[in-house]
Amino acid sequence: MSICCLMCFVKAEAQVTVDAKLDSAGIFIGQRIGMTLEVSADAKSNVELPEWDSLAQVAPGIEFVRAEQTDTSMLNDGKRIMLSRRYYFTSFDSALYLMPEMDVKVDGKDYYSKKLALKVVTFDIDTLHADSIFGIKEELAPPFDWAEWREVIWFCVLALLIGGLLGYVIYRLKTNKPIIRRIRNKKRQPPHKVAMQKIEQIKEEKMWQSEDSKEYYTQLTDTLRNYIKERYGFNAMEMTSYEIIQKLQEVNDEDAINELRELFQTADLVKFAKYSTLINENDRNLVSAIEYINQTKLEEPEQKPQPEVIVVEERRSKIAKWTLIGSIVLAGLVLIGVLIFIGYRIYMLTL
Repeated sequence: MSICCLMCFVKAEAQVTVDAKLDSAGIFIGQRIGMTLEVSADAKSNVELPEWDSLAQVAPGIEFVRAEQTDTSMLNDGKRIMLSRRYYFTSFDSALYLMPEMDVKVDGKDYYSKKLALKVVTFDIDTLHADSIFGIKEELAPPFDWAEWREVIWFCVLALLIGGLLGYVIYRLKTNKPIIRRIRNKKRQPPHKVAMQKIEQIKEEKMWQSEDSKEYYTQLTDTLRNYIKERYGFNAMEMTSYEIIQKLQEVNDEDAINELRELFQTADLVKFAKYSTLINENDRNLVSAIEYINQTKLEEPEQKPQPEVIVVEERRSKIAKWTLIGSIVLAGLVLIGVLIFIGYRIYMLTL
């Protein structure tokens, strides 16, 4: 019975193994030495590896520098666990040191590694030639490698393109301007033909027969003002009726502008004094506008038509607008992801 209990106790003790190995048996003063600690235990065990503060003395003459992350691996189909961790130590006094046992707690119980010997040796110093003694050299930065940064550079270019496109689209949306402008050429027509087309439109709509005389005279006088502006080169759209007649007296005879003067006077009364006109009066003023255009038009010789560039803006439907907004959100998320990746790559390259 006692033999069986002893075998069970030995088996339980063998479930935990602690092993420590130094990279080498000796170092120079100030040099770092690495130690690998390996712990094997049951997969369900709670394992606590030793920890020290930086530059803490783990033994007389031996200082702790740093530790790496713990590497974990599973054994025996996940029934056991292997923990491996690297520790770095240094010493600044030459001597033969006995490294302390590595204390590992497994489920609250202490387990120790074997003790290791470390020899720290000094340098041979030529005291007779003090000029040959120099201080510790600084760490040299690795040379710049374009191949390592090529990926970051291309992603920076991609981020700039996405950011620029997003800024342009958002600006056009805020200012209610088209995202894409389609351009087509339009033949330039003489001023009298443009004016006559507008008058034909007024005649087709029979605006002079409606009760809204103000709208009729507004369109009629605007047509004449545009014609005068294109025909004689002064901005009739920004001038009063009196100023237009005064200016036309310099280039037209009195007979040509008599009826035009009466037309503008009637228009001013309708627009500003709420004057009511008769249908025959409206008809007469329309005829007066046509006669003035025919008397003063300038017949241009046959020539190759000069194209006039005009912009055709697309109309956005609600579906297109929401699709565009969704695309902006998606592009914004892509941009954020690219920036995060760039930051991560720069961080890794500068470590």
